[in-house]
Parts: sequence; C-alpha cells; structure tokens
Amino acid sequence: MKANFEPLYVAYLVYFNRDRDYFECHEVLEELWLEKQREPVYQGLLQIAVALFHFRNGTVNHMYNKIDGAVKMMKSSYRKLLPYQHHALGINMEKLMADVQQYIEQLEHYQEQPFDFYDLNIEITDPLLQNEVDQAYQTIQPNLPMRLGYERGPKSKEL
Repeated sequence: MKANFEPLYVAYLVYFNRDRDYFECHEVLEELWLEKQREPVYQGLLQIAVALFHFRNGTVNHMYNKIDGAVKMMKSSYRKLLPYQHHALGINMEKLMADVQQYIEQLEHYQEQPFDFYDLNIEITDPLLQNEVDQAYQTIQPNLPMRLGYERGPKSKEL
C-alpha cells in the first residue's frame, strides 16, 4: 500500500532529518507551499528550517544578528503550526512544537546563556510516510556540502 504524500514533502523530511541541509529544506518546501496556495502548515515547517539555517550559519554583527533572525522565524513557525499540533502530515507535530518552543526560549536567553547549535528531528508517526522517506533515502543523494545559493524558485531566476 502506498500513501500519497507529496514528493517535495518527503524530500523535505530527508533533507531535514538525514542531511541537516536546512537551506535545501527551505527550497523544496517553498516550492510545495507555493503549489498548495501558501498553506500555512508548509510555511511553518519551512520556517523551522530557515530558523535553524540562520542560527547555524549566521553571524552576529551590526548588519545582521543570527539570533534575532532565528527567533523571528521560530516564533512565526510556531504560530503557523499551532492549528496543526496533533500528528498532522504523518509527523509528531506536538513534539515538534514543543521542540520549537524550547528552541525559542533558549534563543531568547542566548545573550545570558549562549549554547551551541543543535539539530532538531522531525519524528515520523505514519508508517506509510516512513516507508516513503526510507525509499527516498535511496534515491535522493545527500547534499554534501550544503547548498549555499538558490537553485529553485523565483529567487534562482534573479541570479
């Protein structure tokens, strides 16, 4: 039996959980988000990846503060995902929301209590989705090194 999960969503989970390539997560899920008339659940998930990307790769200077960018994205993702907090899309959304909330709290106190970047995991609860992700692990080549520029979507056309 095969589930009908969107291939871009499956790819997002591969890049998020296996590769930790949060830039590529954003790229593939933004494409799906646009296809799905900007459905908030997809925007919330892609914003988590954006927040992690900012925190891991950003800097803190007068031009840009990676902490501020990560907090902004995490808070926005939390608000967007709140209506979907019970096992939506075959994942443990409740756990993900708790993890995001904890990250927000830590980031808000980063100046007083700095901490090293750490990855989040998205727990898959639907066995059919897990099967699709496992199959995608075989076909989606790992993105190493991480992509540092836009390769999909409208921003890629501007370059």
